[in-house]
Amino acid sequence: MFNFRSILKILQFLKLLILLGFENLFLLIFPPRKKNFVGEIVLITGSANGIGRQIALNFAPLGATLVLWDIDDEGNKETSKLVQKNGATRVFAYHCDCSNREEVYEQADKVRSEVGDVTILINNAGILFGKKFCDIPDADFEKTLRVNFLSQVWTCKAFLPAMITWNRGHLVSMASSAGLLGVYRMSDYAGSKYAIIGMMEALHSELYHAGKHGIKTTVICPYFVNTELVKGLQSQNPLCLPVYEAEYVASKIMDAIQKEKFYLIMPPTLHFLAFKTKMVLLFESWFKSANSLDKAFGQKKKD
Repeated sequence: MFNFRSILKILQFLKLLILLGFENLFLLIFPPRKKNFVGEIVLITGSANGIGRQIALNFAPLGATLVLWDIDDEGNKETSKLVQKNGATRVFAYHCDCSNREEVYEQADKVRSEVGDVTILINNAGILFGKKFCDIPDADFEKTLRVNFLSQVWTCKAFLPAMITWNRGHLVSMASSAGLLGVYRMSDYAGSKYAIIGMMEALHSELYHAGKHGIKTTVICPYFVNTELVKGLQSQNPLCLPVYEAEYVASKIMDAIQKEKFYLIMPPTLHFLAFKTKMVLLFESWFKSANSLDKAFGQKKKD
């Protein structure tokens, strides 16, 4: 049986829902002003080729300091040369195996001492084996999780504290459409990408409730991209969706960062698969779940 308090909560929720609708309409009519990247320190993982290299090339003429991380030293040197030709004046290339936690933290310390605090973190490093579940050796399954997901945990832990101190920064995470809908022969890959989306949505919520509104989060969920990870997919595309070129995806990622979008889903027809983070925040506002969870976990810790 509904009582007055329940009805009031429903009305409050509907009010928030209407306000969200007006906010989205306002942003559609009056798009937010794009970011200025002059003076930003941008770290890109997986920068030696593919999307990572193209993102670096997009940032090159915009006045940002670029920090390039990859296990492929030769490819990373080539990226460094290309971005300098494209206008970048401060470029720092580091060897980093992002699947190795100790190496991630060690290189993060070097970046802080040699370059400064990272203000835009672009987690792009990834691998894909493309095998059926029972054919994936345990070591490969674990490697997928380390490279695709855990590396993002470690880099965020390394660079987020400074962003929190200054209430300024941007976390950009490469997920995938496979993180919205499990894909054939990609149980390990899809699992890692689902994990990224869940972590980033939760982290976004934490930052929101902590009042750290100056720290932005962007999750990238493209359909397959024509890079070294995916070959021959064009002729085996069951959903008849476009296989994108890295240059195009990088340009869309830059636009999403500049406009501070939470989700970039490509193609847009896949939007129906994603739960909107703002809806989660609405439910949290309605049920006061953030405070409840803080109390619950705090009580557990004491017990």
